[in-house]
Amino acid sequence: MTMTNPIDPIRNRYEFLLLLDVENGNPNGDPDSGNAPRVDPEDGHGLISDVAIKRRLRNYAQVAGEQIFIQHGTNLNREIFRAKQESGGGTSKKKADVDAGRRWMCTNFYDVRTFGAVMSTGANAGQVRGPVQVTFARSVHPVFAIEASITRGAVAEDIKNAKTVEDFLKWEAEQDEDKLRTMGRKSLIPYGLFAAKGFVSAHLAAGTGFSEADLKLLLEGLLNMYEHDRSASKGQMSSRRLFVFRHVGTDSDAQQRARQAMLGCTPAHKLLDLGQMVSVKLVDESQPARKFGDYSVQLDLSRLPAGVEVLDLDAWDAEKFGGGWQSRQG
Repeated sequence: MTMTNPIDPIRNRYEFLLLLDVENGNPNGDPDSGNAPRVDPEDGHGLISDVAIKRRLRNYAQVAGEQIFIQHGTNLNREIFRAKQESGGGTSKKKADVDAGRRWMCTNFYDVRTFGAVMSTGANAGQVRGPVQVTFARSVHPVFAIEASITRGAVAEDIKNAKTVEDFLKWEAEQDEDKLRTMGRKSLIPYGLFAAKGFVSAHLAAGTGFSEADLKLLLEGLLNMYEHDRSASKGQMSSRRLFVFRHVGTDSDAQQRARQAMLGCTPAHKLLDLGQMVSVKLVDESQPARKFGDYSVQLDLSRLPAGVEVLDLDAWDAEKFGGGWQSRQG
């Protein structure tokens, strides 16, 4: 197991705004609506759940070599039990032993120190409030979901009493050709541009060990998560633009400025609400959007509050993360 043990958690508050889109696909099916695309029933805007976004971020971190606590088809209590054993707490529920198990989980699992986790479902390793939280993504304009009829040129019939391959071949030979294919339906959105908002707390990062390296991997994942999560049902999904805001403070006193950087210099909504720092508009409002190029995306540095820097990314560049920050003055 990778033993990532960050000893220097982030000291700045961050917010981010991610623009992502889907072409001819279902970005996030709703199981309560026959897996049709999620849509706000009041205004028709498309939705992608925070859980779906974090799942892709977990998958990307795993591809990048990190260990992930919440995985498909696993019993979470196994890793919680392991944490208690490895940290020396055994089955003890004493606070010191629970804290030791919690620290082990944060050290070893990227998603625990990033998003947090409830780890008291078996052997008790406590709970972790993660420093990173992500909202539902919401489409910039209403979307129109299409139900497309499809034909599958095969069937998956359970042949009773079949004991050999020849029994299946015999059954197939006895069927009408039309009965050996099935009809179905596929839900999709022709095009939708979505905005997701995220928050990174330096205060909570101090409790989990979420470091600058972890933040860098998070931003990399936001830009590349769909490159490693292709499926026919999702069509083409892409992360298009990522705006990252870092609070750095304004005070001339270094100690006070560090406090401002951790607590923040302005409310998040003044940075993340569309029309504040970032505007997204259709180039031709008389036509529905069918590609990202149909939109104009603008960042207005003149509205950036004092004590806040912004990083504008449209393709992952590791060097830019270190030196691409812009402020209102520069």
